[in-house]
Amino acid sequence: MDLECVMTLEFSCNGTMVRVDAEPGMRALDLIRDVLGLTGTKEGCGRGECGACTILVDGAPVNACLLYAAKLDGKQVHTIEGMTTGAAGTGSAATGLHPLQEAFLDEGAVQCGFCTPGMILSAKALLDRNPDPSAAQIEEALSGNFCRCTGYGKIINAIRTVAKNNSRPK
Repeated sequence: MDLECVMTLEFSCNGTMVRVDAEPGMRALDLIRDVLGLTGTKEGCGRGECGACTILVDGAPVNACLLYAAKLDGKQVHTIEGMTTGAAGTGSAATGLHPLQEAFLDEGAVQCGFCTPGMILSAKALLDRNPDPSAAQIEEALSGNFCRCTGYGKIINAIRTVAKNNSRPK
């Protein structure tokens, strides 16, 4: 890294404040994977078409392959690693998994798993803003995520299961 062209970024990643150095042209994907070591975020197409690199930035799904790392400065960033127990208070105490992760497993929505982190983060963003979405709203929310292995039916069922469980009186 050329120290003359380095910028220091500070942001929250999965509930923990981080301070990292990055080159001006570095992608958020490379910062997350190579600098922070959070490899759940995948590079698929590198053109923002597949959603394998989806992260949440201030709660919105973003393609990390298209975002400059500098844009993370001062933001709240969540990756799939932040979906487990202990990370910002999410996840089931029994399994350590977020309800979406549990539902994906229970419904058989995970095939090869390459797209799963991006799908789960896109689903989380949807459920955070709309706790009881229709199937059409789920399909729209997942439209930026491509899966080669499933027919999406099990993925949609998993998200609907979590939505139903969230809408039940506690």
